[in-house]
Amino acid sequence: MTEPILDFVDCADAGGGHRMAYWQWGDPQAGHVVLCVHGLTRQGRDFDALANVLLAQAPQPVRIVCPDVVGRGRSDWLAEPAHYQFPQYVADMMALLAHLHARAPIMQFDHVGTSMGGLIGIFLAAQPTLVPVPVRRLVLNDVGPAVEFDAIARISGYVGQGGVYATVEEAAQVLLGISAGFGPHTPEQWRALTVPMLVPASERSADGRQRQAPAQGSTDVGPYRLHYDPALSVGLRALTREQAAQGEAVVWAAYDAVTAPTLLLRGADSDLLSRSTAQAMTQRGPRASLVEFANVGHAPTLVDPAQSSVVASFLFGP
Repeated sequence: MTEPILDFVDCADAGGGHRMAYWQWGDPQAGHVVLCVHGLTRQGRDFDALANVLLAQAPQPVRIVCPDVVGRGRSDWLAEPAHYQFPQYVADMMALLAHLHARAPIMQFDHVGTSMGGLIGIFLAAQPTLVPVPVRRLVLNDVGPAVEFDAIARISGYVGQGGVYATVEEAAQVLLGISAGFGPHTPEQWRALTVPMLVPASERSADGRQRQAPAQGSTDVGPYRLHYDPALSVGLRALTREQAAQGEAVVWAAYDAVTAPTLLLRGADSDLLSRSTAQAMTQRGPRASLVEFANVGHAPTLVDPAQSSVVASFLFGP
């Protein structure tokens, strides 16, 4: 298993700007870029297993880029929590793609997005003039325009509530308890998913807010805290059913504008992406191809070879 290179890109925001971290795998000069964007409280190292599968199966050189969305991982935190919204996230991805394109021209661009990352992908694919080249293929991992409000309430119940953990193993057990929907993993797989989620509790900025995550496999001694800004919970907890319905209409309009071939992955037990929404997504817009994974809820981690191989076949197949 290879390791990615960590880099940063400067992004604009209403507070004066921030740095977004990203992890890059493969050939940094490759014209084929696969952008993998994580879910709400996750970070770019979630895609380690998938990146290695894609590198092994790609028929030509590929550049796999996995950002830590602002407020997560090694990226800066926003001064104003109210700005943790999709317009900021999409603008940051546009800045990242422009940055990558300036370093080595992007000739093909695919997007893989889990949950929040999938919604970001819909907005990018719906507006091809915003990116150096249009999205060629789009993978949506357990997300669609209609997000079940009860699932939002479930997620809001734990976002920002992480405590202090004496060891990685203690943190892994807590995270396992709130991530049952991820499906079965071996202890080694779950530890690999857990380590990048943690930062030493002693690492704090001048205002008391954690801003930097340790490297994968860090030997720093605990205690640990979760990597993300607890203020991510502010907008989530303020969301009402009415606001969610309004947002749904906006995302459906964007989805209907997508023309790129689209693969929709769904955990068969998902409480966030209903089967009826998934079926509707196969009938409108890009008419996504739907693949469901048994014994998984929200969301498949793409660690299981049965999951990652589906993505690789879609991205690199005819």
